[in-house]
Amino acid sequence: MDRDEALRLLASVSFGRVIFTRDALPAVRPVNHLVDDGEIVIVRTRLTSRLTSTVRADENVVVAYEADEIDPVEQLGWSVVVTGIARPVTDPERVARYEAMLQPWVDGVMDSLVAIEPTLVTGVRLVVKKAG
Repeated sequence: MDRDEALRLLASVSFGRVIFTRDALPAVRPVNHLVDDGEIVIVRTRLTSRLTSTVRADENVVVAYEADEIDPVEQLGWSVVVTGIARPVTDPERVARYEAMLQPWVDGVMDSLVAIEPTLVTGVRLVVKKAG
């Protein structure tokens, strides 16, 4: 699938998984998100405090973000993976706008926001196999 379709599918769901480095090893955390002007904006709560520390410590942190919609019975659906630079959202107008648009679903606390500028965007569709 192409980049536009992948980002459209990503925008159609409200949560995914952010993959980042923790103590030199991959770490994964579920978070909710929105797609805004080509960037993926995620809510960081206390659950992702390691991500918070990582992004604040270095302005050029590479992360991956994955979201999907897969029917486990029919084994149909899609998966999108975005890889890019994560940066904290600090502009007060953007923060206020995103706080109004995103509600944290993990422990109800929104301590900060991260925007991912997608460099690589890939997606796959799981489809019915043709008989024969």
